[in-house]
Amino acid sequence: MQMLKRIFLSVLDFLLFSNLFIAICAVAQGLITYHLLQVPPDKYVLAFLFFSTIGLYNFSMLLAKPKDPGSSPYVRVRWIFSHHRLIISITLISILCIIPLGLWYLSIESKLLMIFTGLMAVGYNVPFLTLNQQKIGLRNIPGIKLFLIALVWSVSCVLLPIVELERSYHINISSAETLLLVAKRFLFIAAITVPFDIRDLFQDKLYALKTIPVMLGERKAYIFCQFLLAGYLVLLLLFNQATLSDILALTLTLMLTGWLIFKSGFKKNEYYYFFYLDGTMLLQYLVLILFSYIAALI
Repeated sequence: MQMLKRIFLSVLDFLLFSNLFIAICAVAQGLITYHLLQVPPDKYVLAFLFFSTIGLYNFSMLLAKPKDPGSSPYVRVRWIFSHHRLIISITLISILCIIPLGLWYLSIESKLLMIFTGLMAVGYNVPFLTLNQQKIGLRNIPGIKLFLIALVWSVSCVLLPIVELERSYHINISSAETLLLVAKRFLFIAAITVPFDIRDLFQDKLYALKTIPVMLGERKAYIFCQFLLAGYLVLLLLFNQATLSDILALTLTLMLTGWLIFKSGFKKNEYYYFFYLDGTMLLQYLVLILFSYIAALI
């Protein structure tokens, strides 16, 4: 039994800390967009989402290497830098996959959109701005971390599929529907991002990073999360053309996500954040498919 547990944890560590799991979540978020639009998914867009997520997350982690990763309080940091060559190999493979996908299978509009999104994501960690004779990245701008992450995810998992549908498949999606989908996804991603910042509250204060929890305080930050989810629910119920099964499925996952965020206020390990909270992105799609299947049987 102990051996099975060790094997399970080893596999889980690999999936979570190599960023394969978050890449699967990105694919799930892309599939949600196709599902809600009731159009067939584009396998090349989904592949691009998968490999670009791995590459970007791994690149960010390698760039933010601490002086002594072996003594880091975070399991994720210790695992990544104890498997340094593996992470570099996975990152290089993902980049090699992104290049042909981007060059041959995405329209010029999609290419420009992804270049812009990639530059925003890289600019978060790379110090390219000068303030008071000191080099800073976008992360040093007060309050921007949350909105930058939510924007990158919304553009990648909602806007990219829609642009590709319109340019390559000539399927017209109204501006109102596009804006609504982007807004809802933005609110959802922002809500599940805040608990990670709350977890890193002390560290962010040391590095003078003005995240939402640093500016609002821990208690108000949790309330802010619920406010974001409530905003999503309002948009879902008042401005939606989705089927009843989709509305019920998304409402259920919103309620579960709100509960998980509330529970994250207690002392939790890293698996709680990287598996359960990030996993809500995958759960959304699975619940949508389950409810659609049940509705088809009724």
